[in-house]
Parts: sequence; C-alpha cells; structure tokens
Amino acid sequence: MSQISFSVAHKRYVSSLYRRALKTSLDWCVDREAWRRKAIEIRARFDANKNVNSIKHLRALLEDAENELEKYRHPDPYRYPTAPGGTKWERHIPPTPHVTIQ
Repeated sequence: MSQISFSVAHKRYVSSLYRRALKTSLDWCVDREAWRRKAIEIRARFDANKNVNSIKHLRALLEDAENELEKYRHPDPYRYPTAPGGTKWERHIPPTPHVTIQ
C-alpha cells in the first residue's frame, strides 16, 4: 500500500486537535511542572499514531480524541484576563459621547 498524501486541511485539523488537547490539560493542571508532564504524554500519544495509513483507523482515532476532549472539558476553563469573558474584559468602558458627568 502506498503512502497516503494527507491534505493541508487534515494537517490543520490534527494540529488544532493537538492544541486543544494541550489547552484542555492546562485548564486542569495548576502547576506548570505537572502540566509539562501531561503535555509530554499528549505529544507521545500523537506521535504514536502519526504513521497511521488506514483511513478507517484514522477516522476512529480522531473520533475517539474528540470524544475524550469533550469528556475532559473543564466546566470553567481558563481565560486570559483581557480576553472576552476574562476578569478585566470591558472593565473601564468610556462613557458614550452624549453622557455628561457632573
């Protein structure tokens, strides 16, 4: 069987899945050292499956990964303070021009 040429979209999807897995694990690990061990474990799982040639097997792996991400999704994920939903988001909104302060 010849090597399957994956599309750019597939590569982007797998990269996105990897990043989402890292971010999900970061939501659960407060200690950066503990998170780093988890990140190495996630990378090893992705590397173990990088040479999969069977489309059916690949589809099953990706579906399992999506289900696992959904299962371990944090109920209150970390947000950067200035990002939408963060603690500093829209903290000091300037008043509208027609409002006068006396």
